[in-house]
Amino acid sequence: MQDLITLFRDLDGLKLLGGVALLIYGIKTMGDSLQALAGDNMRRWLASLTGTPLKGVFTGALVTMLIQSSSATTVMLVSFVHVGLMNLGQAFSVIMGANIGTTITAQFMAFNIKKYSILAAVIGMYLATFGKNQRQKQAGAGLVGFALLFVGISMMQDAMSFLSGHKEFFTKYSNPFIGLMAGTIVTMGVQASAATVGLTMVMATEGLITLNFAIAIILGDNIGTTITAVLASMGGNRAAKQAAAAHVMFNVIGASIVMTVLPYYTRLVMLTSSDIAHQVANSHSLFNILNTCIFLPFIKPYTRLIKIILPDDKHDAAMAELGVKYLDRNLLDVSPAAAVDAVRKEMVRLGGIALKMIKTCHTVILERDWKQIPDVLATEKIVNKMTNDIVKYATELGQKVRNRNLSRLLNACVSGVADLERVGDHCENIAEIGEIMHDHKLKFSEKANGECKKMFDTVIEALERGLSAVGTENIELMKEALALEKKTDEMERSLRARHIERLNSGKCRPEAGIVFIDLLSNLERVADHAHNIALIVKDIHMVNNNRTVK
Repeated sequence: MQDLITLFRDLDGLKLLGGVALLIYGIKTMGDSLQALAGDNMRRWLASLTGTPLKGVFTGALVTMLIQSSSATTVMLVSFVHVGLMNLGQAFSVIMGANIGTTITAQFMAFNIKKYSILAAVIGMYLATFGKNQRQKQAGAGLVGFALLFVGISMMQDAMSFLSGHKEFFTKYSNPFIGLMAGTIVTMGVQASAATVGLTMVMATEGLITLNFAIAIILGDNIGTTITAVLASMGGNRAAKQAAAAHVMFNVIGASIVMTVLPYYTRLVMLTSSDIAHQVANSHSLFNILNTCIFLPFIKPYTRLIKIILPDDKHDAAMAELGVKYLDRNLLDVSPAAAVDAVRKEMVRLGGIALKMIKTCHTVILERDWKQIPDVLATEKIVNKMTNDIVKYATELGQKVRNRNLSRLLNACVSGVADLERVGDHCENIAEIGEIMHDHKLKFSEKANGECKKMFDTVIEALERGLSAVGTENIELMKEALALEKKTDEMERSLRARHIERLNSGKCRPEAGIVFIDLLSNLERVADHAHNIALIVKDIHMVNNNRTVK
């Protein structure tokens, strides 16, 4: 204890803490800026993983290199598994890649490029202050974050230089297992593995710890960084917990293997460079590459093992059918781009429920199946609840989105949700028309019934095409939906005129005539909302291509 008091009396502790703080803040600023610049592309790269495990590894590495945060990538993956966008095998392959990608930060820190970081700070500050558009300002903020990373390392080096006279303190605690525990605890605390690696690099450079001990800290760092995935999974379903467990066990098993052969691994690392800072960085990269090579051929049996330890929960699947499914709150802070896409997916899912409602209304009116009326009315309440949940989530998300294109897409999706809520209202109206027909024993003429069927079929097709267009981002489907809506307008005017003629000629009961015209009006309004939903594809393509879609 006396050693510790003496150590911290001599050490410029505030300078060390300030260096660590700047390092963490620089990494966060750089990562946030890169995420904003990547925008929706990052979500697309991750969410489109349906190929081989090797493709998942490469994608995970690339995305993490770009956004400079394996924690952000992992939290997104846990969220994707939670909402069913990925299975456990796909997510695990990307997690392995993310572990490799995150080591690029350590490689940057190992190079003596302080003078370039100063240039990056100057350029970054100019762009962040005087940038002509949002992308330039985000790029400027990223460059400033990059510069702060090296300023933090420099401050830590200055602070650590005071320890040269206290090396005996570190020799007392040179057991590799202490290093493993220290790396784990520190990384869990700061939730930034790069900060632990940077601190370890500085300590090794100053000669305070041996390479053997530094590697043990790096192994602990890899275990500690899994805390982010664990925390993200705590509010999730069983699938999310399985993804987090796969990450934890992957790093723990890999670290355990290396710890058993640590002296030999240290010799291997020493062959990669003569500079100890590079050796520390290389040990980080080499560990994750070798660990991935070991696990990659065994992804299927490994995921089966995870599911034996944490079996699938059938209750999760049942609950997923009720309420919102894709809106994971972890995405709000980690990746607004992925959160915006979650809103889009939830809107399409809500559209599927609304489509089912209008099809049920078709059966109620044309087949006189009055027993299904309560189903329509009950579903309309679910649509209202889902709409409220989506809008609440989107409102909170809107305060975090800094990318103008993503903001535009989010607003378009919220408008689409409002349109679908109105579709649900019109379906409720049609169900109530069915109740009137049942109570008053009203029946359409054969001619009117045939016209009603054509109108229903056209409206249902328009809504199907509109939702498919948004789900697949297909311009041609959008155009088909718009054409069908125009056709519905013409049909409504024509059928209304014909029905009035039948009323005037006494071929139809006045009560049934009023109900028929009310039905046409509701169906025409459903087609109008299908038209609005289809137009969201224009916003999607404008965001993706930065051009107007004709």
